[in-house]
Amino acid sequence: MIFLILLLILVAVVVYVLGHIRVVSQSQSWVVERLGSYYATWTNGVHFLVPFVDNVVAKNSLKEQVMDFPPQPVITKDNVTIKINTVVYSQVTDSKLTTYGIENPVAALENLTATTLRNIIGDLDLDETLTSRDIINTKMRTILDGATDKWGIKVNRVEVKDITPPAEIQNAMEKQMKAERERRAQVLAAEGNKKAAILQAEGQKESQILQAQADKESAIQVAEGQKQSRILEAEGQAEAIRQVQQATADGLSAISQADVTDQTLTVKGLEAVKQLADGQATKLVIPSELQNIASLGSVFKASVTDDAANKKQDATNEQN
Repeated sequence: MIFLILLLILVAVVVYVLGHIRVVSQSQSWVVERLGSYYATWTNGVHFLVPFVDNVVAKNSLKEQVMDFPPQPVITKDNVTIKINTVVYSQVTDSKLTTYGIENPVAALENLTATTLRNIIGDLDLDETLTSRDIINTKMRTILDGATDKWGIKVNRVEVKDITPPAEIQNAMEKQMKAERERRAQVLAAEGNKKAAILQAEGQKESQILQAQADKESAIQVAEGQKQSRILEAEGQAEAIRQVQQATADGLSAISQADVTDQTLTVKGLEAVKQLADGQATKLVIPSELQNIASLGSVFKASVTDDAANKKQDATNEQN
């Protein structure tokens, strides 16, 4: 009986001890107090919580937290009230400082963000505010990260999500943007027309140049053709003249080489007289002495011989 009681007590103690074993995950860190004072910061692993002595006072997540704060009204340097919505990315780096350094880290970071934003926007005009988001983000992250170091929180990034100006300013900006878009559209259209006109003019210029070149080449071809035609015609005429002169020279040469005697000339003269007699003339004069005809034939023979020799010499000179 006593053994059974002891066994039950042992089982109860084991169960109680096992009930005080704690397992901390990778993404968390626990702050433990012992007898009301800070004792340790537990990271991932198995830990034993001493009964009635140790107490877990905080379980902080080590993951990056995204805090989307509601729009904050701020006044620009040119006295325009706008609303800005910011998003802060933060992460716990020291659980002890986060637990004991600040009562409500999220609320404290929200208020600090609003204050910092008012200070930065107060030095900027509306136009600068709308076009300087990167500068605003960088300044805010630097200021917030420096201020939250003592809280064990690191600010990784700050983003300006929305900037909302007053309604009348929005209407004026929309009209201005519309006018700017229309102006750009007109500029683009004018540039397009200009380019089209330039291309058309260049095309006409190229066409005229090509046409002028074609006309020039055609005129050159026509002139060349006329030149060749004249050359060929001149060569043909020259050849005809050479052939006529050659034929004349050959005829005279044949005559000069023929054996023309006085008797032959006399006979030829009588034949000529006979042909004259056969004509239609009503009056015929015949020399009294045919010897004169023979003498005339001799003179004619000498003349023909000399003339044939001269013609032949001229033809030879022209051929050379």
